[in-house]
Amino acid sequence: MLVVVSPAKNLDFESSIPVKDYSQPRLIDEAAKLAGECKSLTPAQLGSLMKISDKLATLNAERFDAFSVPFTPDNARQALFAFNGDVYTGLDAHTLSEPDIHYAQQHLRILSGLYGVLRPLDLMQAYRLEMGTKLDNSRGKNLYEYWGDLITDTLNNALSEQGDNVLVNLASNEYFKAVKKARLNGMIVTPVFKDCKNGQYKIISFYAKKARGLMARYIIQHQVQDVAGLTAFDCAGYYFSEEQSSATELVFLRDEQ
Repeated sequence: MLVVVSPAKNLDFESSIPVKDYSQPRLIDEAAKLAGECKSLTPAQLGSLMKISDKLATLNAERFDAFSVPFTPDNARQALFAFNGDVYTGLDAHTLSEPDIHYAQQHLRILSGLYGVLRPLDLMQAYRLEMGTKLDNSRGKNLYEYWGDLITDTLNNALSEQGDNVLVNLASNEYFKAVKKARLNGMIVTPVFKDCKNGQYKIISFYAKKARGLMARYIIQHQVQDVAGLTAFDCAGYYFSEEQSSATELVFLRDEQ
């Protein structure tokens, strides 16, 4: 199966990396073109567009200005070890074995506003460009229009390469909206994580994000082959609720902590 996750706003370009292997983003030419369009924006324009502080806006203007190809280990970092958010806390890539990382290279994809789709070992340069950004560009009024069918086509190629037609959606709505479901050559299965609070089970964003990372790690380490295998996920106190689930939405509950 193929697993998709969202990127993270926070980045880690400092810690050591357990593998030396790397690959190049499949959509690097498209990313370079988009970065070139972003270079024309001033820090003030970036700040207004992204709703970020002046300091962050200046940093991101500098990042777009410094964007250059080709990517090498000297000017870029493998995507799996570059993102540092709640999902990646659950995924805990630095403690995966080398065979696990290479399995992830075949079965895990990171959706990205700047790079479209990244494999775990694809090199990337530091950036911040969320998929929902309403950036006027050469192809439309936002990044969904910029990427068009490219993200879906890239996922279709990945599904074909790894041998089955199940796509496990562990991405946020903002990012998965970039996937054209009608064009996808596979069945989409979406795990949902609910925590009990005040006697009711509900999605709590912080916990759900970390749980998506835990699920991605579980799939990688156990090399889960089918949907039935997903239901055995039992990390961090979560358990499968057959009653609340359907064929395409798997609900996992966790009692009050």
